[in-house]
Amino acid sequence: MSGTISPTSEFDKPTVEKTENYSASVESVELGEDIDVDKEFGDYVQLGHELKSGGTFWTNLKNVEFPVTFKNRNNMVRFLGIFTSFAGILSGVDQSIISGASIGMNKALQLSDHENSLISSLMPLGAVAGSILMTPLSEHFGRKRAILISCILYTIGAIICAAAPDHETMYAGRFILGLGVGIEGGSVGVYIAECVPPTQRGNLVSLYQFFIAFGEVLGFAIAAIFFTVHGGWRFMVGSSLLFSTILLIGLLFLPESPRYLVYNNKYAEAINVYDRLRDISERTSKVEFLEMIKNAQAERKLRASQSRVQVWLDLFTIPRNRRALFYAVIMVSLGQLTGINAVMYYLSTMMANIGFSEENAVFMSLVGGGALWLGTIPAILYMDRFGRRVWGMNLVGFTIGLVLVGVGYLIPLETQRAAALGVYLTGLILYMGFFGAYACLTWVLPAESFSIGTRSIGMTICSSFLYLWAFTVTYNFNRMKSAMTYTGLTIGFYGGIAFLGFFYQIFFMPETKGKTLEEIDDIFEKPSMEIAKENLRNMKRFLTK
Repeated sequence: MSGTISPTSEFDKPTVEKTENYSASVESVELGEDIDVDKEFGDYVQLGHELKSGGTFWTNLKNVEFPVTFKNRNNMVRFLGIFTSFAGILSGVDQSIISGASIGMNKALQLSDHENSLISSLMPLGAVAGSILMTPLSEHFGRKRAILISCILYTIGAIICAAAPDHETMYAGRFILGLGVGIEGGSVGVYIAECVPPTQRGNLVSLYQFFIAFGEVLGFAIAAIFFTVHGGWRFMVGSSLLFSTILLIGLLFLPESPRYLVYNNKYAEAINVYDRLRDISERTSKVEFLEMIKNAQAERKLRASQSRVQVWLDLFTIPRNRRALFYAVIMVSLGQLTGINAVMYYLSTMMANIGFSEENAVFMSLVGGGALWLGTIPAILYMDRFGRRVWGMNLVGFTIGLVLVGVGYLIPLETQRAAALGVYLTGLILYMGFFGAYACLTWVLPAESFSIGTRSIGMTICSSFLYLWAFTVTYNFNRMKSAMTYTGLTIGFYGGIAFLGFFYQIFFMPETKGKTLEEIDDIFEKPSMEIAKENLRNMKRFLTK
């Protein structure tokens, strides 16, 4: 008997028939009405046992997996969250390494300002293309294998960059690296969100931003290590080879998303994976799995009568989907149009402009990268405790940092060097630290906002916007700086967008803390003005306590 489960296999036929009659609402399931939760769930467990008894070798080979199981299911959840989030190191290293590498690379390849800007910005442009590829890859191959594909692209891109004899080859290498970043960026958040319990979702998806920030620190550290080495910039841009190899090995021990398997009628595989991620003796776990099947079945029925174009149109024409899309895009945009990528890519240059030597500027970049990394730690520990709305107020902190950075450039270095450096570095640390905490939201919120049928497409659009804004801000940084000055750019443009974003969050940001992905569907069924009124009522109650 084959271990591969298809929608027409003997394992799935009974399940499909049962779920056809599964008409209880989410509320009914939770209350135990209309269906016997234990019996219904037990039938799926039996399907999993039958699959195991038939042999799972071919199933594991197909899924590119060497399964591991922990007695404590929380340890398996943490293992999955940590290793998947490790992908962020690749993204972080490739974002920050160019800041230090550009000094030696500019001289070796004799780059003009325009060519330098293109090399820096082609990675986020490639990430836009990678984000577009993410949906067909993750839907056809699965969430985990999409991340594996991103590892392969990282490896190819790093080799091309390290061996590049001219700027045209660097263009190609950076673009291919961007493809990996884009596929990874959309896939990781969805994969983790679909695998982990709702009480840990915010913390573990935030871990991805933690590793991005840690990768950015590593990128600056690698640049500092190889700065004085002849041809050191080649070692810098090729360093992601090491991290892509580690990620590839770790992914071999992780399962496919149970929600992806359910959505594709692979119930036996799904329950076996779910058993590795939850204590299935608990009623809440049983209810979550049955809700997952109910929602997936409803989405499949809807998609069966629709073309691919209609699925995309549903994101805009169905109010629930449109609200989630608009909200997620706004939050992603706030994370990018406030200047973080421009600051990261040109941090060494900005340090040199404030008065540091070229070598010291590379070393001092570690200050900004370190603050960004440390800022993500509270998000991992406390976001699920305080909630998304409270966490969004980190925007205020990094706006203050932007103001101080802008003021630092106004203080004359010749007469008040200590004051200029002090104000600038204080602003940089505040900006990076608070942004590190805030940036976790830009991965958590899109990953949990969309329905299961639109999640891949929604994340594709969000990731595309994220990297499109990153490309726009990075590519135009030098021209915007010349037109607005450093102070005008940081305070007027980046700070102004953050100021507007504060009021959007106050009125229209819903609270999704501790809710299952299925419960979040209900939140976005509400009109935006109803959400705004609820937020205002909650604020009044809080202020009058």
